Amino acid sequence: MKNEWRINILESELLATVATVVREGSFERAAAILNITPSAVSQRVRLLEERVGSVLVVRGQPCIATQAGARVCRHADTVALLEEDLRRDMPTLLPEVNHRMHSTLRIAINADSLASWFIPAMQAFCGQSSTLLDVVLDDQDQTGEWLRRGQVLAAVSAERTAVQGCRSHKLGALRYVATASPAFVARHFAHGLNADSLMRAPSLIFDRNDQLQQQWVRKLTRKNIALPAHRLPSPQAFIDATSAGVGWGMNLLSAVQHQLQTGQLIALDGARTLDVPLYWQVTKLPLPSLQSLTRCVLEASHAALIS
Repeated sequence: MKNEWRINILESELLATVATVVREGSFERAAAILNITPSAVSQRVRLLEERVGSVLVVRGQPCIATQAGARVCRHADTVALLEEDLRRDMPTLLPEVNHRMHSTLRIAINADSLASWFIPAMQAFCGQSSTLLDVVLDDQDQTGEWLRRGQVLAAVSAERTAVQGCRSHKLGALRYVATASPAFVARHFAHGLNADSLMRAPSLIFDRNDQLQQQWVRKLTRKNIALPAHRLPSPQAFIDATSAGVGWGMNLLSAVQHQLQTGQLIALDGARTLDVPLYWQVTKLPLPSLQSLTRCVLEASHAALIS
């Protein structure tokens, strides 16, 4: 029994080491967090790779997980969360060697949610749990893919149907409005807002996955138009660039109320808005910390989003 316990401790340490290397992006930073040498980190990673018979970490700057490594990392995070929950209920059961590690819960979220309503959910969760959050950003239409690849345990997603192995909770909707500065409107839309003018006026998009501008244009013109676009992956910079006349773009209505009221920005096509429903997709694993985060996310979203 004692030997089995030691083996379990070793396996847990190997899993945690691989997950830390991938999360931190380097053997050196992982070593500092684990309080061991980079050589010891390398030995642990190599040992686990030999056991599973597959490369888990692509060495580089930064180090990244292979497909097998991503699955190992998710398993490691799940094990750490289970250990933390067990330690909370039975503090003398698990050895002190594992107590140095904080468990981490990795989630995927869109940038506008993070910038608008998600921080209160984090605040509430961190007030009741020592679990750390590792938040990755992606478009709401893409966050579900992180779940399918096994790289996160939960995601804020535009997908209504639950990802396999997950539950889907309705959060509410983000409301967007197409905006531009008065000078931009005078320069590009003086003869009207139509398919022809929109094909020429530069727009703003967050990244290549951002389809909000295209969706709004299709609602307005009933056409698919190739929009010239600046890529600007920052919600605040998006607002600043719109106000500066760099381009027109879809901004959160709640984030640009002041600019609209003062005339710094103009709502294109009057009151036409675009609502984006969001859902909390979360794995069915019975993890108390994940259940706690889900409660915090639902409370924060219901208080802030359009129902």
